Amino acid sequence: MSPRQASAPRSDGKPLVLAYAGCTTCKNAQKWLARSGIAIDLRPIVEEPPTEAELAAWIPASGLGVRKWLSTSGQSYRALGKAKVDAASDAELVRWLAKDGKLVKRPVLVHGKTVLVGFREEAYAEALGNGR
Repeated sequence: MSPRQASAPRSDGKPLVLAYAGCTTCKNAQKWLARSGIAIDLRPIVEEPPTEAELAAWIPASGLGVRKWLSTSGQSYRALGKAKVDAASDAELVRWLAKDGKLVKRPVLVHGKTVLVGFREEAYAEALGNGR
C-alpha cells in the first residue's frame, strides 16, 4: 500500500470512490455514476483503506463525526463489539478505520472539498453537479 497525501489535489479531476466489491450500496453508487456519465477513480477499500492522514482531512470535510464513519452492520464492527467501540477514543477509531477498510461505512466519495459517506442519489447529484 502506497502512502497518500490527503490534501494533494487530484490532477485528473475525477471523483475518488472507495468501495468494496461485495457491497450492494457500493454497486448501486457505481451504477448511478456510470448512468450519469461520471468517470471515477475507483479504489478498493479493503485492499487500500483510507490512511490516517486522509481520514484526518476527510472526516471533518464530511461533516460527520468519526462514529458515523463506522459500518455498524459489518463483521469487523461485530468482531470489535459495541462496548469496545463505545469505549474507544476518536483517535483510536481513526486508527481502526485506517487498518480495516471493512470497518468503514461505504462507499466513500471524495471530490474536491466534498466527502460523502454512504450513497444517496440526491447527495451525489448535488456534489457532482448532475441534477438527474
